[in-house]
Amino acid sequence: MQIGAVIPQNELGGSTADIIAFALEAERLGVDHLLAYDHVLGAVRDKHPGFEGPYGVEDTFREPFVLFGHLAGRTRLGFATAILIAPQRQTALIAKQAAEVDLLCEGRFRLGCGIGWNEVEYDALGMPFAGRGSRLEEQVRVLRRLWTEESVTDSVGDERIVAAGLAPLPVQRPIPVWIGAIAPAALRRVGAIADGWFPMAVPGRGFEENRALVFAAAEDAGRDPASLGIEGQVPSFLGQPERTTELFGRWVEGGATHLSINTLNQGYVGLEAHLDALGEAAEAIGLAPR
Repeated sequence: MQIGAVIPQNELGGSTADIIAFALEAERLGVDHLLAYDHVLGAVRDKHPGFEGPYGVEDTFREPFVLFGHLAGRTRLGFATAILIAPQRQTALIAKQAAEVDLLCEGRFRLGCGIGWNEVEYDALGMPFAGRGSRLEEQVRVLRRLWTEESVTDSVGDERIVAAGLAPLPVQRPIPVWIGAIAPAALRRVGAIADGWFPMAVPGRGFEENRALVFAAAEDAGRDPASLGIEGQVPSFLGQPERTTELFGRWVEGGATHLSINTLNQGYVGLEAHLDALGEAAEAIGLAPR
């Protein structure tokens, strides 16, 4: 079991010092990797009628590739995007940025992808919101080629790559691509093409049914379901470590290969509160400090 921690960037604001302190303490506690969520833009809610997403312009998001590149120079941790909204980005640029992070952290990077929900972002980045699921499938195929071949001729939608490639190539060839999914079509996509899955349901509350869809899709694609990684998340219930331990156990029983402690959205204010919660959860699940 690989243990990670979600960077609580939304609640640490714009403080780079606090994010570095969180990463260093996570490493000291025995955490293996850090996860970061992704949004390029947040919408001003009252200017977009019908906008119902969980994050808006008031919510803080750091750029994950740049952030991971910086933290790779400060720690020996691994990193994962969970998830990067790939279809709103240029495929070749994703390949280049992901390869650079993989080089900087010496092969300890996973590219977690998803299709997102924020149409405002897609419009601003000049990418179509419709058809983003099929676009992601094309991107995964081409990304793997770019990470393993010296020269590639291929396409994703209107993007054309003609006899061109990355240099240097990443350490991992290819970089593992994980997908975050809860909708049936997205779950089938995980089973068909992904190296791993970030579930958006928890054991006992939809996870088992979603896992069945993922595994069935893997079998239909001629893949071994047991080869798929699964990364769950466990909230850090400060003062109630037994709740953390209980959910941790349910994820283990559910076949999780990775698990991340999440201190977000639990009312913690400031770096110290997040570090206290992270430390208690790490102790509850038996991490050994370094």
